[in-house]
Amino acid sequence: MSEGGGAECAVAAPAAATQPARALAAVHHCGMKSKLLACLPLLLAVASAHAQKPAPAPAVPAAACPALLNQSLPRLQDDKPQNLCQYSGKVLLVVNTASYCGFTPQYEGLEALHAKYAARGLVVMGFPSNDFNQESGDSKKIAELCFNTYGVKFPMFASSPVRGKDANPLFAQLAHATGKQPSWNFNKYLVGRDGKPIAHYGSTTSPSSKDLTAALEKALGPQ
Repeated sequence: MSEGGGAECAVAAPAAATQPARALAAVHHCGMKSKLLACLPLLLAVASAHAQKPAPAPAVPAAACPALLNQSLPRLQDDKPQNLCQYSGKVLLVVNTASYCGFTPQYEGLEALHAKYAARGLVVMGFPSNDFNQESGDSKKIAELCFNTYGVKFPMFASSPVRGKDANPLFAQLAHATGKQPSWNFNKYLVGRDGKPIAHYGSTTSPSSKDLTAALEKALGPQ
């Protein structure tokens, strides 16, 4: 068998051949049956390359929204529904608020927490409620107080019940998970990044309390 036959096959084989169809083309190029054996190493190399081609990596599914957040609630300023799934993966501090309560100045402390920890993943969520007869029935007045008087920048939601059979779905689930429903205005629920409640704090626990801030720091994790 001549050396020229082997060289002919070597020239004919594309450097990047990886498909069985390329192997057939190589055989055709080789032409004469007498040269088939000379092409055998090429055919084996093509078949091996095709067999070893890695399978594409499976698509990574998007993170599921926690059941606690899989709902929409209207925001305070315009009643536009807000999908709470947008807060998936965040640490949440959920608070029932009121405009005419002795604890209303806690808005300042809550906004201070928001300003300090938002970049690390904290979302303070305010939910006005008249369950204790200390909230206005006028959304514009509530918004005026929290946004203008106290400079709140964290998300505020439309007024709604937060306890009992009429509680909005978020507070109903929080009460079920913790065994504690709001006993007064400015109760606080700390929720982890996985959407599971971590702790409940009463009205007298200020936003700057050591216990609350320590739990917040732990939930947020290292900087």
